[in-house]
Amino acid sequence: MEQGRFLTGGTMGHVVRMTATGAMGITFVFLVDAANLFWVSQLGQPQLVAAIGFAYAVQFFSVSVAVGLMIGATAVISRSIGMGNRDQARRQAGAGVVISASALACVVALIVWFRHSLVGFAGAEGETARLAARYLAITIPSLIPMSAALVLSGTLRADGYGAKAMYITLFSGLLLMIVDPFLIFTLGLALDGAAVGLVLFRFALLGLAIYFAVIQMKLVARPTARTLRNIVGPFLLVAGPAVATQMSTPAGNYLLTMVMAQYGDEAMAAWAVIGRLTVVVFGGVFALSGAIGGIFGQNYGAGQIDRVRSTYRDALIFCFIYTVVAWGLMLLATPYVIAAFGLTGVGAEVLRSFTLVGVGGFVFIGALFVSNAAFNNLGRPTRSTLVNWIKDGVLSFPAAAALAGIFGATGVIYGQALAGAVMGVIAATWGWYYVKGLRRMDEATLDPVPPRAYPNPDKHRRR
Repeated sequence: MEQGRFLTGGTMGHVVRMTATGAMGITFVFLVDAANLFWVSQLGQPQLVAAIGFAYAVQFFSVSVAVGLMIGATAVISRSIGMGNRDQARRQAGAGVVISASALACVVALIVWFRHSLVGFAGAEGETARLAARYLAITIPSLIPMSAALVLSGTLRADGYGAKAMYITLFSGLLLMIVDPFLIFTLGLALDGAAVGLVLFRFALLGLAIYFAVIQMKLVARPTARTLRNIVGPFLLVAGPAVATQMSTPAGNYLLTMVMAQYGDEAMAAWAVIGRLTVVVFGGVFALSGAIGGIFGQNYGAGQIDRVRSTYRDALIFCFIYTVVAWGLMLLATPYVIAAFGLTGVGAEVLRSFTLVGVGGFVFIGALFVSNAAFNNLGRPTRSTLVNWIKDGVLSFPAAAALAGIFGATGVIYGQALAGAVMGVIAATWGWYYVKGLRRMDEATLDPVPPRAYPNPDKHRRR
């Protein structure tokens, strides 16, 4: 029986290795996405940049559903690997792909149908609203193949193949980097060109994910109807709360977009730039949450609780160091970013407030992500849902609205940072005490998905 890759060796080494490969892939993808926004900004029409900002606020919801399903798949698969049941893990991976793609098909249909109302409710008006809705109509359907690709990528990470998961996003991002300026400028498609490039990127993700996870590593089994019936319940016990957790961020972003929209297209252009900068600069923090999920899951499944605790501690240390370094670099880069994206007036003020205060707030938000990974993979996913919705659904909007009334558009950034700091401290502390109190799976009833929940789908097959 092949042992899980995370069951031996230093946990800090696993945290750094998995996070580094995840960060390189994620950061490059979002760097390319920022480049996409940069090319559009060079057209000299802030309205186009603002349209992408509004579309991003809506699209964030559906992307978060896909990410939540990936987190659920990673948690379930890694635990099976830790228990030594690789056949079960392969069946779970195949079922996860089908469940994720089916769920996103429903979400996509709803967003496409109601896209005009959604961008209007976010604060877009007139031509900006029309452009944002058009951008959504082109790009949203491609989230279906992307959702399948994310589950396959999560399967690779659950088994310790971080580099191969990185290649999926890295090579797809290179494709987008090449085709974007060609579509936007050479063919003169402008905003439509940026949208088409994003669609091509997402299909490239799926193609590469199938190659690495299915063809090369053979980590995925074709699910039968019986397998799906047996696995869908236990899978959704983890994936459901994970999706709900992920939905809190776009909900909070949507509410903050409504506040920022009151200050005009210049402020919204800066808000769109900040959205891209956040995921580029903090790719390591975002990757950390997904990367350590497999480490938690394997060691929990194997009953190695001391390694679970050391993983939590090492992840917090890594997150703190990463954020402090990123903060210093962003402060130095502020004038260059303002000049590169042509931000002026209130837009430049918003960007400066982000690099001075907002970036520092990620010291606490990163700690929140670490606690999310622990709760999602160690049997308490609803706790992640609770702390994230308190931050994004309860605290962020009133804090941003109140501080915007005092400081103007920059108050949105201050309110977001304040809510993140409060809940980051609470979540990290709660997560640590939970991890300290863990016992082996066979000594406690902490695992919501016990092994017997996955009967052998071949048991009753006709001979």
